[in-house]
Amino acid sequence: MRQFMETEAVSGIVRDALGAGAQVVGMDRLRGGSKKGVYRVHVEGARPASVIVYSWAEAENFWPAGQGVDAADPFAPASGLVPFLAAQRKLDSLGVKVPGVLLADDSRRGYPADVAVVEDVAGDTLEALLQTDPERASHALNDLAAMLDVMHRQHSPQYGRVDVLERGETASGVSCEQVVLERAVGDLAEAAERDPGIRSASTRLHDRLQELSARVSPRMEHGLIHGELGPDHVLVDVSGHPVLIDIEGLMFFDVEWEHVFLRLRFGAHYRALSRPGLDPARLDLFMLAMRLSLVAGPLRLLDGDFPNREFMREIAEHNANEALALLVR
Repeated sequence: MRQFMETEAVSGIVRDALGAGAQVVGMDRLRGGSKKGVYRVHVEGARPASVIVYSWAEAENFWPAGQGVDAADPFAPASGLVPFLAAQRKLDSLGVKVPGVLLADDSRRGYPADVAVVEDVAGDTLEALLQTDPERASHALNDLAAMLDVMHRQHSPQYGRVDVLERGETASGVSCEQVVLERAVGDLAEAAERDPGIRSASTRLHDRLQELSARVSPRMEHGLIHGELGPDHVLVDVSGHPVLIDIEGLMFFDVEWEHVFLRLRFGAHYRALSRPGLDPARLDLFMLAMRLSLVAGPLRLLDGDFPNREFMREIAEHNANEALALLVR
């Protein structure tokens, strides 16, 4: 039985952030997180009247423990206070809106896990606004496109997560395309063990990955990308401006990886975010790799006790079909 944050622990953390007069009068664990707990905490006796608390406790992480995970791998699980703060500092320095940090604590004195208290951005997700308020969402999409332009124009000769590079370390692998290929081959093998359709086409999928990889030319510069930017990871504040969340995976990488994910998650709304000059060879390789990742990842989550099981199963089935469809184009 997983043990999530309780009011007593949250009260101490919030008092540390807002002052001794802050009294917690309610809290809600927000849905959607698979690596950290996200809590909206309502407060009396202090301002603001509500904050968001992040907890990176083991009980909040629904992903099965990986064996021999290379922390320098750009796609290694990005979880914890260190990658969060590195990403927050980087984006804030560029003028990219992210929730402000009110407290960051990795001492484990008051709570046995890394925790942070951040600004509660008043507003809805862009995902919700696309359904309920298309005009407001359209303005936010345009602002998000400009924000992504700022990020993608930040260049580095090295690729890797921001916190890894900030420490002066080097990401594993020899190139972005090689990292993606090796990950995709592993995802294919894992998916083939669980999905009959992928299993029956595994040889053809493997050959197709190799073929697409061979078409990619070397590149020496990499842009700054969020890495998992769906409309659910964008809040829209009361002024209509987009605010990025779930930023721990921020990294320098091929911007085509970001655009493939944007295309999948934003669908018809991707038009506002698309940009000319992307490498079609990288887009083709990354699309197949992304589809395979979105089969293997959700099925891996289902090995554990992730609660929203039908949703994850639907993601895996949809992306398995889409991966197979790429073989006949």
